[in-house]
Amino acid sequence: MRRTARLAAVALAMMLGGVVGACAQDSGEVQQGGRGQFAGMQRVGGEVTAVSGATLTVKTEDGAQMQIVTTDNTRVMKGRGVTVKVGDLKVGDGVTAAGILDAPNKTLHAAIVFAMDAAQVKEMKENLGKTYIVGRVTAIDLDNAKMTVERPDHVAQTIGFDEGTSFRKGGRGARLGGAGGMAGGGAAGSAVGAGGEQGGESITLADIKVGENVRGTGSVKGGIFVPTEFVVIERGPRAAGDAASGGKARPSPNPNPQ
Repeated sequence: MRRTARLAAVALAMMLGGVVGACAQDSGEVQQGGRGQFAGMQRVGGEVTAVSGATLTVKTEDGAQMQIVTTDNTRVMKGRGVTVKVGDLKVGDGVTAAGILDAPNKTLHAAIVFAMDAAQVKEMKENLGKTYIVGRVTAIDLDNAKMTVERPDHVAQTIGFDEGTSFRKGGRGARLGGAGGMAGGGAAGSAVGAGGEQGGESITLADIKVGENVRGTGSVKGGIFVPTEFVVIERGPRAAGDAASGGKARPSPNPNPQ
C-alpha cells in the first residue's frame, strides 16, 4: 500500500507537472538529475483529449492544448514499462512525453512517451491529500507541527506531522527536473524506482523551508493528512522551455535515438 501511494504521488506529479516520472524510472529509460538516454530534453505532460494518427492532443494542468507528435522511432510505454502503440492510447489517459519542443507552435516532437490509464489517473486524483501529498510548501507552523502545501491541482492543503513521521531530503528518486507548471510555482514531480527512494539526508521539520517541493505518503488522522514518510525534493537541471507558456527551448538531442 505504501509503495502504491508513493508511485501514485509521482505519477500524478508527472502528469500534472509535465515531468518524466515513475514509469520512466521503473523502465530505466530516464533518470532525473541530468543523466540517462533522454536527459536534457523538454517535457510535456497532461491529459489526452484527442488521438489522431501519430499525434496526441494533450491538455496540461494550466489548461493549454499541446500537440505531441510521434514517429516510428518514438517509444510509447504504458504502465510500468509495457511498450504500446500510439493508437492504443485513449482520451482521458495521462501522458508525459520527452523530446524537442517547438514552443511557438505548442508542439513537442517526442522521443519517448509514458502513459497511464484514465482510470488510474482518476483514482490518483481522488487519493491526493488522502493517501499521499505532493506540491510546494507555502506555510510552516512549527509550534503546531503543521504545514500548508499547494498541490498540483492548485489546492492549498494543511497537513500535520506526528512522532511517526520520518523526514528526508534528496536521495535517489527525490529530484526535480523538466518543464511545466505544478503547484502554481513551477514545481515538478519526482521519479521513484521500484524500491522507493535511496540515500538522501535525514532531516527534521525545522529544516524544511517555504518554497521547497515535497512529497509524502500517509493517511488521514483526525481529519488531517499525516505523512509517515516526507521527502523534500531536490531541484535538478531544468528543461529550458515551459511548454504551456510558450517559453524558449534550448537545443535538445536527437529525438529519434537509435
